Amino acid sequence: MFNIKRLITFVLMLLLLAACASPQAATQAPAPEATEPDAATAQPEAEKFLFGFSQAHNGHPWRVNQTANVRDAWAENLTDNVDMIFTDAQNKSDKQVSDIEDLMSRGIDVLILTPHTAEPLSPVVKQAMDSGIKVITLDRSVNTPVTVHVGADNKLIGKAAAKYIAETLLNGSGNIIEIQGTLGASATIDRHDDFMKELENYPDVKVIESQTADYSREPAVKFMEDMLQRFAPGEFTVVYAHNDEMALGAIQALKAAGRLEGVFVVGVDGQNEAIDAIKAGDMTATFTYLNGGKEGVEIAYKLMMGETVPNPYVLDTVQIDSSNVDEWLGKGF
Repeated sequence: MFNIKRLITFVLMLLLLAACASPQAATQAPAPEATEPDAATAQPEAEKFLFGFSQAHNGHPWRVNQTANVRDAWAENLTDNVDMIFTDAQNKSDKQVSDIEDLMSRGIDVLILTPHTAEPLSPVVKQAMDSGIKVITLDRSVNTPVTVHVGADNKLIGKAAAKYIAETLLNGSGNIIEIQGTLGASATIDRHDDFMKELENYPDVKVIESQTADYSREPAVKFMEDMLQRFAPGEFTVVYAHNDEMALGAIQALKAAGRLEGVFVVGVDGQNEAIDAIKAGDMTATFTYLNGGKEGVEIAYKLMMGETVPNPYVLDTVQIDSSNVDEWLGKGF
């Protein structure tokens, strides 16, 4: 009997202890769950700048190279800090205006552009400047102030070409056919006006015909074919083309007619094909004209970082002819 009582007492004590322990277990806090960082302590991503590049025309080797230089300068150095939008106006000023308006609506910080022609692009460039967007023009300029213009000196090129042709090639007397670039483009205006102004110092040197070929080879071929029909051998001895593509087109037509011998062909840009033609003796000279794509992107970033950049930012020009052509082989574009 005594043992049974002790057993009952022991069982009751165990039940009492279990009853006391249950409320404590029910009130224990659950294990903490993983949570997102508090908004106040989260580190925001660094804000990127947005650059827009408006190309006048990607259908020309010089401009294709320029666009590639812009893209490479950005992609190789600035993608962590800069996003970039590229447009192609397809050789149409009205499309380039529309392209720039679209870039502005997308909130660009910097506009880099090669204007198709100055007058139609000036109002939208002024609008961009007035809205606080930094504007960098490459190669060609517009008729309104910009933050920085980057390019070689087209006036200097026109003057240097005239002096070289008149003194070195013609010895003060002879006739020239000029092939102009896109009418209304600042490069065309400067390469023509300052060429003609310098020739005033050489009264026996004359430009007997001048026409646009829009910086393109095929129109230059057609124009030169017409000139060969109009002028007999010896009636002109120099072709001055505003770029190498047109100079190469003139050479093509002269070769086809068997009349390249005795004609000096001078271009501008420093295209590899032109440098090779100088080496071969088909072309007389070219003046290098760096496209400024790399420099334009670098300057854009410097401006956004608060640095001061000279305006205009002038790129060097070098005359390439038979005396130095070996140094330039493969160094064009």
